[in-house]
Amino acid sequence: MSFVVTGVVAGVLGTLAMDLLNNLVARTGMFLKIDVGMIGRMAVGWTRGRFRYGHPGEMERIADEILYGYATHYAIGVGLAVPYVLGWDVFIGGPASPVWALVYGVATTAASYFFVYPSMGLGIFGRRSPEGVRAVLSPLANHFFYGVGLSVGVALM
Repeated sequence: MSFVVTGVVAGVLGTLAMDLLNNLVARTGMFLKIDVGMIGRMAVGWTRGRFRYGHPGEMERIADEILYGYATHYAIGVGLAVPYVLGWDVFIGGPASPVWALVYGVATTAASYFFVYPSMGLGIFGRRSPEGVRAVLSPLANHFFYGVGLSVGVALM
């Protein structure tokens, strides 16, 4: 099977696992629910050249932000999975490791800590978030969930 197809399937499964497990765990109040609308607002801001905000409230609501949010969320999930699968083949050889897929999924938390949070105006690790420690732990849990789905995806392919 093509490495790109494997990456796409694994990326979709990883993002789907993230969404489903986040929805379940966020109900406990321990972690924050993924705000797909905010992802959509941020993505549309990117297309308009806006990559940094003073605080999340500066992101204006837009029509179809949920649709843009899901499209962006899944595109990022696939966009992170394909390089993992291809990189594994180039640097290690053979099919991608499900165990390392889980580790890689957790490592992608760095994108939230060092890109998403600062661009939203919340600082590195979300330290200016009113949500406190939940702002730090939620992306870690979500990207663990992504890694679980990514791992299943590469194992199935």
